[in-house]
Amino acid sequence: MTPRPVIIDTDPGIDDAMAIAVALASPELDVLALTTVHGNHEVDVTTANALRILDLLERADVPVVAGAGGPIGRPSTPPATFVHGDDALGDVGYPPSTRSAVRDVDAATFIVDTVRARPGEVTLVPIGPLTNLALALEIEPRLAQLVDRVVVMGGAARVPGNITPTAEANIWSDPEAAEVVFGAGWPITMIGLDVTHQVTATTAWIDALTGAGTPAARIVVETAPVYLRFHRDTDGLEGIHCHDAAAVAWMLRPDLFTTEALPVVVSTGDGTDGATVVDGAPRGRPLVDVAVGVDADAVLALLDERLRRAV
Repeated sequence: MTPRPVIIDTDPGIDDAMAIAVALASPELDVLALTTVHGNHEVDVTTANALRILDLLERADVPVVAGAGGPIGRPSTPPATFVHGDDALGDVGYPPSTRSAVRDVDAATFIVDTVRARPGEVTLVPIGPLTNLALALEIEPRLAQLVDRVVVMGGAARVPGNITPTAEANIWSDPEAAEVVFGAGWPITMIGLDVTHQVTATTAWIDALTGAGTPAARIVVETAPVYLRFHRDTDGLEGIHCHDAAAVAWMLRPDLFTTEALPVVVSTGDGTDGATVVDGAPRGRPLVDVAVGVDADAVLALLDERLRRAV
């Protein structure tokens, strides 16, 4: 089996760290790079965190490329440190990396250059705001015809949002960019709150990873307490939603998900910024494979198995 080449566009982030660990532990995937973006924290922090995660996983072979520091159409908003901690990695105190991000290119340009060099091969996996992808499309409008697929963690089709009543956090962080991306006409799978809110790692599930002994399991166990406390205090949940890792799980086992081909329009005003609207879209709008169902137990078993592997 030839591994699927992927670029993970990320804003680490506790759940991003889990997703990265799962991807790197999966022989089905060839992680070409982590490109970073604003979101769970400012981009200099998310970039530093991407390097830290790779150090902890002993994967210094994977480059990190810094990207957009704010949305394309509006001012930045302060990071939600109450969700992921002051450092966005659960305030564990991981030491800074001894290596640096790639210096001679930004994330959008890196994405364009990599996809151009391997037309039809590369899957883009944005698990943060979609700013870098929108900027990449601005650089290369043909990008939509050159990628293999885009697997987006974001949106909420038929369920409420998690940052406003209508919007999911990644899409809300840059709705103008998301509208560009969903309208570009490339093959897209949307892994949104319709399914990620069902993929819940309970406190017991996380505790069971303690004895696994792998760096991947260690990251999840060590960073989880801040995220657990947030969910316990805000919605009474005794666990964490595996948002970003669910997008990786779809690439490994798409049969565990049910999707519908739907047009997706992103609201950029009228008090519903970031809403991913699937009903009443304009005629001719590109269709998106929107995940609407999931075998959550099987996905959690898959994530558990991969986190217990040596990366």
